[in-house]
Amino acid sequence: MQAILEAESTLTDRYQTTVPENVRRALQLNKRDKVHYTIRSNGEVVLTRAQPSENDDPVLGQFLGFLARDIASHPGHVQAMDTGLVQRLQFLVSGIKVDLDAALSEDDE
Repeated sequence: MQAILEAESTLTDRYQTTVPENVRRALQLNKRDKVHYTIRSNGEVVLTRAQPSENDDPVLGQFLGFLARDIASHPGHVQAMDTGLVQRLQFLVSGIKVDLDAALSEDDE
């Protein structure tokens, strides 16, 4: 098979590399996207854009990414919850039973 694009990158001391810009554009990769590697028996490695699994929640993923970036940018803003707040939360949810495996009702869908 003839190559339509070739590129090189260098491994760092921690075995990390940057995906070259022309490869990122060809695969339409953005920050935080995942890549998939397929290693063939002849030693070739095929790099593709990873497809999200059906269990991935894109909104939750974006929110968690936002939290991670915010914590990294402002580590001093992270604070432990005080005892009063923990007790208030425990009071508000006491007696509520949750079955995480139960199906949602039509109203909750």
